[in-house]
Amino acid sequence: MANQSDRIAELLGNDGPFAELKPGFRARAGQQSLAVAIDECIQAEDILIGEAGTGVGKTFAYLVPVICSGKRAIISTGTRHLQDQLFHNDLPAVRRALRLNPRVALLKGRANYLCRSRLEKSVQNPALREPQLAAQLQAIRVWASQTTTGDIAEVLDVPETSPVWQYVTSHDDYCADHEPSEMGGCFVLHARKRAMDATLVVVNHHLFCADLALKEGDFGELLPEAEVIVIDEAHQLADTAAMFFGRRLSSRQIFDLARDSLSEHLSEAPEVVEIRDRSSALEKAARDFRLSLGINQRRDAWALVESDSRVTAAIEDMRSALELLFEPLETSAVRGKGLESCRRRCLEQIECLEAFTDNRDERYVHWFETFRTGFSLNLTPQNVAESFAQALGQLGSSWVFTSATLSVEGSFEHFRGQLGLTDAGEIQVESPFDFKKNALLYLPADMPSPQEPAFDVAVLEVANHVINAGGGRCFVLFTSHRALEQAAHELRKSCRFPVLVQGQMPKRELVDAFQSMGNAVLLGTASFWEGVDVRGDALSSVVIDRLPFASPGDPVLQARIQNMKNNGKNAFVEYQLPMAVLMLKQGVGRLIRDVTDRGVLTICDPRLQTKSYGRTFLDSLPAMRTVQRVESVDRFFQAAISDEVSK
Repeated sequence: MANQSDRIAELLGNDGPFAELKPGFRARAGQQSLAVAIDECIQAEDILIGEAGTGVGKTFAYLVPVICSGKRAIISTGTRHLQDQLFHNDLPAVRRALRLNPRVALLKGRANYLCRSRLEKSVQNPALREPQLAAQLQAIRVWASQTTTGDIAEVLDVPETSPVWQYVTSHDDYCADHEPSEMGGCFVLHARKRAMDATLVVVNHHLFCADLALKEGDFGELLPEAEVIVIDEAHQLADTAAMFFGRRLSSRQIFDLARDSLSEHLSEAPEVVEIRDRSSALEKAARDFRLSLGINQRRDAWALVESDSRVTAAIEDMRSALELLFEPLETSAVRGKGLESCRRRCLEQIECLEAFTDNRDERYVHWFETFRTGFSLNLTPQNVAESFAQALGQLGSSWVFTSATLSVEGSFEHFRGQLGLTDAGEIQVESPFDFKKNALLYLPADMPSPQEPAFDVAVLEVANHVINAGGGRCFVLFTSHRALEQAAHELRKSCRFPVLVQGQMPKRELVDAFQSMGNAVLLGTASFWEGVDVRGDALSSVVIDRLPFASPGDPVLQARIQNMKNNGKNAFVEYQLPMAVLMLKQGVGRLIRDVTDRGVLTICDPRLQTKSYGRTFLDSLPAMRTVQRVESVDRFFQAAISDEVSK
């Protein structure tokens, strides 16, 4: 074991293969320690929790021992973008350095792959005749004639948010009832086959959890074959798992069922007019139910509306409409695979609706969300620890959970509790970056309480000064869309630097624009607190308005808090505070992304200094020099400019 550990450390050392291939490579003791710990975990078929501060290089730290082990491995990361980066950039680099060539595969959820059959049907779809959509559809058709993978991430000319994709990508409800002999050109089938034949498979948390919860049957055979499972960005896993260990019924699912039933009726059983009439009735019932919940968009506990007579009548009408549609679908299902698929989906929706309206199972949170024209009804587990721990025990693989943000004040207790990881090793590796020298923590003095009306105005004054002192080059991160919109309105009028705002273009394009401008200010909420990597001079400050406590009005949070209280636990200390600390660590992590980066972190919330729990936040952040006067910020930036000039 010792010799193996020494070998893993040497591979990432100054005389190892990475030093030969990567100009400027320098061995990092933290990276080597993490890699050795992961290797020992793999060899012992154990479980490891590993936190790696920014700049440690955790990706190489797990890829090296995983590839050297020769064992069949699954690596899951937080998003499809990170999945692509890992597969197309990091993994090839490690394989070249190690001179090892394991079979690798990239596997995404079904909706990420083109369906040739749906593409051909979409050409006749009147919904896609609008000029812009028609042009995007044509671009997809050209790409479809050339692609070998069918992965829609290859299409750069059509935005990932384009509505065209929902008509041309693989769809479980559409594809599930086809015979294997009919799917010779199916990209999903080919991707699955490559994954089953591979030694190392890269997935994302959504697909991983779908497999884990056995909700997506055609991917369910992946996990039992894995000897090593690495969960990168592991801080996201509990929330993602909750989606898949629960149930959800949306208006889109219902509308798709109604429209597909009508389409399949015309092609497979045109004389069964009840399908046509009852499909239309189901659409109307779903729209009426949406109206019963009010015109505003909201996210609330079902208990708040379940006694409303208008809501209860509307949901019963929707249930009746589903049951009435099921009758002719059941008798006509033998006429074709399309109608059989609709019958199955209709039954699943009836069962989901029955489970949702039955509030007797206290293990789940019953809540709903409304959008402009749609809704979702959700059953979310109070926690996933028991289910996850049971699945983990059944699989029996080596498990590695890693992220830059897993600990609170040096403890992994909160993370362990979320996933039921009672028996796991631990390693915590600090960032190699010199935060004391290169970063400044500015806690503005005399800030009003976040509950006071004057707080948002004071935040803008602080942000304006920091932005001007740093020459733009600033992320301003908010905990609410309301605060973001208010700040955007004011900064667009007062700021002398380019102002970019979340939502004005896709996230990746917005970050690219920020980096290329060199002096811009970017305003963002939750999705910009993590997964954004801007290195170098384009970013020199991060301003955070409030401590990122989850909204107290969130129905899932409310239910979990009440459940913890009922069980004699302190929900604030054991749940709300740790979640906020980890979120703050993610936001802080945007500032220093490289060894030469310098910058100012500004946190405007005075509770860091006035509340006893403020120390928990501060003790969980990298050690930085802390100041309260704005003059110290000015001097920091002036010194940074002087250093640049002298180079």
